[in-house]
Amino acid sequence: MIMKLKIDHKSQIPLHIQAEELLRRLIESQEYIDGKLLPNEVELSKDLNISRTTLRQSINKLVYDGLLVRKKGVGTRVVESKSLSSKSKNWMSFSQEMSARGIPIKNFELHVSWVLPEKRIASFFGIKEDIKVLKLVRLRGRPEGPFVFFESYFHPIVGLTGEEDYKAPLYEMLEKSHGIVAMVSKEEISALLADEFIAEKLETAIGSPILFRKRFVYDNEERPIEYNLGYYKADSFIYTVESRRA
Repeated sequence: MIMKLKIDHKSQIPLHIQAEELLRRLIESQEYIDGKLLPNEVELSKDLNISRTTLRQSINKLVYDGLLVRKKGVGTRVVESKSLSSKSKNWMSFSQEMSARGIPIKNFELHVSWVLPEKRIASFFGIKEDIKVLKLVRLRGRPEGPFVFFESYFHPIVGLTGEEDYKAPLYEMLEKSHGIVAMVSKEEISALLADEFIAEKLETAIGSPILFRKRFVYDNEERPIEYNLGYYKADSFIYTVESRRA
């Protein structure tokens, strides 16, 4: 277990960063994935051959990331895996992010159509409202049930035909098939209550809390390429924002 995880004291990578990475590997193991308590800090710091102060710095980061939770008098426990999290730093497509976490994802619905854009979408793309854009709708989640409903609209310059494999990671497909590199994502996060439509899609009650995310995606030439709306079940998803002082 932890005895197999070793810190390299000769490495230029700071000890707390190494410890954080090793602990991430530990808590992703089958033994800890369902909310087991970590060994106490004295044992962990001894096994890793680092100070408790350094270890605590690493644990604090994982607590901040929503992977661990501390409870006074009990210890540090791994957060159970039913709630997924997404981070704003180093963003990637939903498929890529879930794959990196080893989380199996199922498409419950996938629809592609050509539509006339609403004024806000046409304005974002800088096109006229009588120019059709490709609309991609996906209802996604774990095999046992959906937790996110996506609506994506794509600028005509992307060159999508509607015949592409939309089950593949979206941004990988755009780059490989159309030479479009999704480079920048600007997002707006808010909370709302599920209306009848979203409640039915996400298999939840009308009025349930929903995390609503708007994502505006630009290519490497800063041209707008995607307007994305995401509706997440609030009890199944955590969105984490990390900021660093310049």
